[in-house]
Amino acid sequence: MKMNEKQVALAVPDLVSNSFFPAIAAVELGFFKDEGLEARTALIFPNYRTFEALRDGTVDLVAGPAHAALLACPRWQGLKLLGALAQGLFWVLVMRTDLPATPGNVGAVRGRTLGAAPLVDLTLKRLLADSGIDLVRDGVNIVSVPGAMEPGVSFGVAAANALEAGAIDGFWANALGAENAIRSGIGKVVLDVRRGLGPASAFHYTFAALVTSDRAIDRDPDMVRASLRAIVRAQRALTTKPAAAAEVGRRVFPAKEAAVIADIIARDVAFYQPQISPEAVAGLNGFAQAAGLLNEPVAYNDLVATGFNKLWTTDA
Repeated sequence: MKMNEKQVALAVPDLVSNSFFPAIAAVELGFFKDEGLEARTALIFPNYRTFEALRDGTVDLVAGPAHAALLACPRWQGLKLLGALAQGLFWVLVMRTDLPATPGNVGAVRGRTLGAAPLVDLTLKRLLADSGIDLVRDGVNIVSVPGAMEPGVSFGVAAANALEAGAIDGFWANALGAENAIRSGIGKVVLDVRRGLGPASAFHYTFAALVTSDRAIDRDPDMVRASLRAIVRAQRALTTKPAAAAEVGRRVFPAKEAAVIADIIARDVAFYQPQISPEAVAGLNGFAQAAGLLNEPVAYNDLVATGFNKLWTTDA
């Protein structure tokens, strides 16, 4: 570390992820360093524990699902959303190829066992409810994935392995985790809300967000500002040149995931926008209330660090 560089701790719940990828890329491609920051990435799973670390001051930033903070910080108290890493609900439902399930057919889950991570499962349950599926009546069993809680294990990788082993009929995970199952021929995408497969109302349940604490903003607003600039520049770089993702993949991903990340990023670049819209916050509030994570809506200005939002569209 150079003498004039500040250290920044960034927590992620899944390193092998396309939706948190702009944050990982901002570290690995030197965008934090360009801002005078020495960033280290900490893998903390399950997702709500990243926010516990942020709440407790162990880390400065979190790249994670916006709704997951509510388990650590009721009403997001003490936290602020700095920007979106990716727009919209980013998990997809993959089911075994031998099952009679077609893209967009929510009813294919009836009588099936599906794997999902803690708190991530709430979005799947809500999506199914919004689609008229009753878990008890329709015999849908949503379970944890064997091996996914082991230290350093990617949920998507573990889920693909469990699908291949026949331990589950499908899983709810990010597109990179899904790609293993798809390319090996054992899985197919049934639900992907961002691409029109599933109820449109689910798009704004949650999103991948860059989050910091009020404490960090008060202590070092320049560090927070520089961190957001690094993320936005990474998003722009990936949008302009998705192939740059391959370099990041080679550094931090297992070989199989590293080989496909550039293709997945190329498909996702339309979602790599930092803006947090009022519609996104309204959807997030509505989902959190329906899921029992929130009693009443939180105002936009109480949730989003609006003092930094000029950085979404400029290099100020």
